[in-house]
Amino acid sequence: MMTHQDQLHRYLFEDYAVRGELVSLQETYRQVLGQHNYPPAVKTLLGELLVATSLLTATLKFTGEITVQLQGDGPLRLAVINGDDRQNMRGLARIDGDIADDATLAQMVGNGYLVITLTPAEGERYQGVVGLEGPRLADCLENYFLQSEQLPTRLFIRTGEYQGEVAAAGLLLQVLPGQDTRADDFDHLAQLTATVKGDELFALPANDVLYRLYHQDNVTVYPAQSVQFRCTCSRQRCADALMTLGEQELNDMLEQDGEVDMHCDFCGSHYRFDADAIADLQQQAAQGRSPQA
Repeated sequence: MMTHQDQLHRYLFEDYAVRGELVSLQETYRQVLGQHNYPPAVKTLLGELLVATSLLTATLKFTGEITVQLQGDGPLRLAVINGDDRQNMRGLARIDGDIADDATLAQMVGNGYLVITLTPAEGERYQGVVGLEGPRLADCLENYFLQSEQLPTRLFIRTGEYQGEVAAAGLLLQVLPGQDTRADDFDHLAQLTATVKGDELFALPANDVLYRLYHQDNVTVYPAQSVQFRCTCSRQRCADALMTLGEQELNDMLEQDGEVDMHCDFCGSHYRFDADAIADLQQQAAQGRSPQA
């Protein structure tokens, strides 16, 4: 059951041209980690990445998706979270080497970069890339906004545990586009927000957290949006992918294992196709029909 731990709230300061978002996640974070046995430092980073992606997704002005990923030459080859405008989230990490429990972002990723991909349901796909020039993920994302959007933006991300389960939460502050906001005013709000504690974000309803932070300011809080883990994999998608392979390659796979087992790293689902299923898909394709799994 969704609780305030898996909700996103948007809010607006009435006396400043600044908007904010607050998200607190527990079940979604737990499902992203899934059955993977990630090192503690990677679990923490995925929690930070999940929070950041949820906050960034909430800034979208279109129906579509956003993907935030870290890539590098360190033992953490890839960490990625994908989300859409309905706050459906999924993610994973790929590791090649040992990662210490207290490893920093630079130690995990090495020489790397941050890639943000916007994919609207209609219109052009956009991708932005920045180097990992800050010690924390939040620093790198703030640098991205400064370079690509020219919008002062601050992120405050907390990870830990709540009631014996992993938890992650955070806030975003951003100057409204096209509005004049004094730097001192934005810095004042950022200083207040920086005082937030993880335990407050994990345990308290959003209105209570915002009152503690900004009780001397006028803040309008909008209705919550639920956040949930959802994978887009399906048997049909796997069937479509199989039909892009050559007949000999499919036959080699069947001879080796007796079936084709397609595994989704995001959610752990398996989609198995035996020789008869492959033959049916090939027959449909030969007849000019879209293969139906």
